Amino acid sequence: MRTGFVVILILSAGFLTAQDANIEDMGKSPTEAKFVSGGRVRMDLCSSGIEVIGKDSDALRVEYDSGRGNDVKVRIQVSGDRADLSVSNCPRNNFQVRIEIPKSSALYVRMLAGQLDVRDVTGDKDVALSFGQINLDVGKAEQYAHVDASVNSGELNAAAFNVEKGGLFRSFSQSGPGKYRMHAHVGAGELDLR
Repeated sequence: MRTGFVVILILSAGFLTAQDANIEDMGKSPTEAKFVSGGRVRMDLCSSGIEVIGKDSDALRVEYDSGRGNDVKVRIQVSGDRADLSVSNCPRNNFQVRIEIPKSSALYVRMLAGQLDVRDVTGDKDVALSFGQINLDVGKAEQYAHVDASVNSGELNAAAFNVEKGGLFRSFSQSGPGKYRMHAHVGAGELDLR
């Protein structure tokens, strides 16, 4: 019995290690790495138009127009159920990046400027943008145990939670029966929780 447990433990450790990755690409699209559903994804993104989409898959995938993005650097580090993804050196003038992650993921995103669209992601969400617009599809409001959202200057539209505010230093906080947590912030611009 004890030998069987040790064998299972060794095989499990080998499986997790086999899923680990450290990928760094420049000017290459798409860039992809295997990643487990239900994990935690941390992103540091360039100023541009970013679309984060939850998919029924076991991969992280970053795609953009490589003809315009020769200097774009994509880095993906996967360790077990945690992934760090960064996209840097994006060109200006309406550059678009599409990022696919497993639908069931805890998401943490930081971005300086641009537009961030997040949809079809089920899990904790912590997203912040200094300047621009966040469009975040939240699903059902009752899925969340705690929600806090804010803008320093601009519009806060949270139709999913029956909140609309505009002006300076607008925020709301709400607790509910669900299991997920959400934090969303825009410094100057618009925050739209749908």
